[in-house]
Amino acid sequence: MPPTGGGRTIRPSADNYDESHHPPSPQRFSPRMSDILFQYERVNPTSWAYLSSLLLLALFFKFNRVFSVRNVDLFMLIALAPGLLLVLFSYEKEGLGDAANAVEIQKLGFQWLFAVGAVIMVRLLIDPAMVRRPLLDPNLNAAGLAFLGSSLLFFLMANVVTGQLAQADLAPALTAAELKAHTAKIEASSDETLDTFDTEGPGYWLLYLLPRISTQTVIDQSAEAPPETDAERLQQQQKVGVVTTRVVAIISQVMIVVGLVLVGSWHFDNLVAGIAAAVMYLLLPYTAKWCGDPQHCLPASLLVWAVVLYRRPMLAGILIGLASGTIYYPFFLLPLWCSFYWDRGVKRFATGFLIAIGALMITMAITAGSPDRFLGHLRQMFGIRWPRLEHLQGIWRLGFWNPVYRIPIIIAFSALAISFVVWPNRKNLGVLISCTAALMVGAQFWQPHEGGMFVAWYLPLLLLTIFRPNLEDRIAATMVRESWWEQRRRRAAA
Repeated sequence: MPPTGGGRTIRPSADNYDESHHPPSPQRFSPRMSDILFQYERVNPTSWAYLSSLLLLALFFKFNRVFSVRNVDLFMLIALAPGLLLVLFSYEKEGLGDAANAVEIQKLGFQWLFAVGAVIMVRLLIDPAMVRRPLLDPNLNAAGLAFLGSSLLFFLMANVVTGQLAQADLAPALTAAELKAHTAKIEASSDETLDTFDTEGPGYWLLYLLPRISTQTVIDQSAEAPPETDAERLQQQQKVGVVTTRVVAIISQVMIVVGLVLVGSWHFDNLVAGIAAAVMYLLLPYTAKWCGDPQHCLPASLLVWAVVLYRRPMLAGILIGLASGTIYYPFFLLPLWCSFYWDRGVKRFATGFLIAIGALMITMAITAGSPDRFLGHLRQMFGIRWPRLEHLQGIWRLGFWNPVYRIPIIIAFSALAISFVVWPNRKNLGVLISCTAALMVGAQFWQPHEGGMFVAWYLPLLLLTIFRPNLEDRIAATMVRESWWEQRRRRAAA
């Protein structure tokens, strides 16, 4: 079953609906950008990749220290763009019916992304050993960076508001009852169980019902208005889904940008570094294309703010818990974060984590409708299932890698996550940031649906790693306050 033309992962609700349930034309849900800015034309993703790469070099390349780690990191970030563009272009070609060439292009794109991802992961794992970190300011002052970043954020959020939705991407905006009915029809006709666990992987099932907003296009496609049945009802439901998606995406992106700036100001004692990280995030071609997708940006915002609030273990635990329940893979961060807080704050962190997971379970119980569906959603959130070898996307669908190889990769990834309990022996904030990013990069190698494409899960943390100073003194024992019961016990002992 091929992916949809918009680059979505396959859902039973997308390709298997009969015509009586096709949603109205996606053009009706979005104003045009030219309605906001006179004669504005959206930049092609490939053109933006060239332009943004030149801007990145102009702003951050150290011309007086050519052989520096900063310059290597810069080219490493730029190297993500070709793989992303190849995959994106293959989706567009497949949507236009050129499946033969699309598969080869898509395979090359995922190979490229996996190779760059491996380099990034090695860079993040060796980062704790890089104790000499000279201050390398951007080539533009803080005021200029702030102006550029604010302008970029405005244009990106305007693109989210005006971005178009692919026909298949509107199908998840239907109600849970309709999704259940159509899934049952598919299962009855194909003798095969297909749900969001099968088609999207583990995570919070309601997130997968939100449509994705395409903020850029490679090839213009004209969408014909499909037949409409109960048009007003369907249109109202889809409008709610689209508006929800836009709001979640905009809030998440603003949280990421503000979080990067606050980490630089509060924890790095360098406001310029925070602004520079935010500007670099906004400039990258990946952000320009996928800034409207909650599956990309929502977990990223939660992870960034867990770092922002690392001095408050309970709040950090709540955010890590929400991220884990949303996309599942941050569950593997628990050994790292618990060992960081082991000297102080681990109980508060665990309490916050459990509060977040409990809240998500309650919402699932309310929206499930039946005990069987609740248990199914619970299994999906916790990833309770033997790794599937079918209904996969990305590199695993294309035949370059046999899906059975996912199993040793998962074992190696799990061993790496557990190993963070004992190393590095002294965990500071720098270790916490870089190793969190490394684990989110590692998750891309076995993510069964478009693994390698979810760059936002680690990109903000990677940028913080690039710009961070020496943080050897930022450890939990000195930076985290004692809890009230610890203070009471210490006073009683005195």
